[in-house]
Amino acid sequence: MTTERSEPPVDADERAMLEGWVEYHRQTLAWKCEGLTDEQLRTAAVAPSTLTLMGLVRHMAEVERSWYRRVLAAEDAGPIYYSDEDPEGEFRLTGADTFTEAHATWQAEIEAARRNAAGVPLGEPTRGRHLRTGERYTLRWIHTHMIEEYARHNGHADLIRERLDGATGD
Repeated sequence: MTTERSEPPVDADERAMLEGWVEYHRQTLAWKCEGLTDEQLRTAAVAPSTLTLMGLVRHMAEVERSWYRRVLAAEDAGPIYYSDEDPEGEFRLTGADTFTEAHATWQAEIEAARRNAAGVPLGEPTRGRHLRTGERYTLRWIHTHMIEEYARHNGHADLIRERLDGATGD
């Protein structure tokens, strides 16, 4: 798999700009995982951290699902990897977990996010509510939050990737 990264537009309307940045960050995380083995993808950054590239991909699948399916579209989409008993489940990997599965799940959630966001006005209140706060948000807020969420975790991915094989770059 070779990830093509598209630079976000520099002169576009608000929606194109927000969607461009979300896509750029999605592509960046995929790029950071390219060319690594499952063993490398489940290697933690540094003790005592359990943060791994595979765990980040699984986490972002959960985040995409939560915001774009549950909150934006009010879908009854339960968690994929975590539970009330294990709220950090997406980061706990077993020998049976593969990047192929994690990546496919993440991509499916991204496709669902794109479908659910298509045509929704940026300022319209979401159909669903946030699980913990009960708040309604807007697609504008969700896109902005997702840019922040991916940017933060792509920083983690930069450090993990450099530790694994020395690869650096934005």
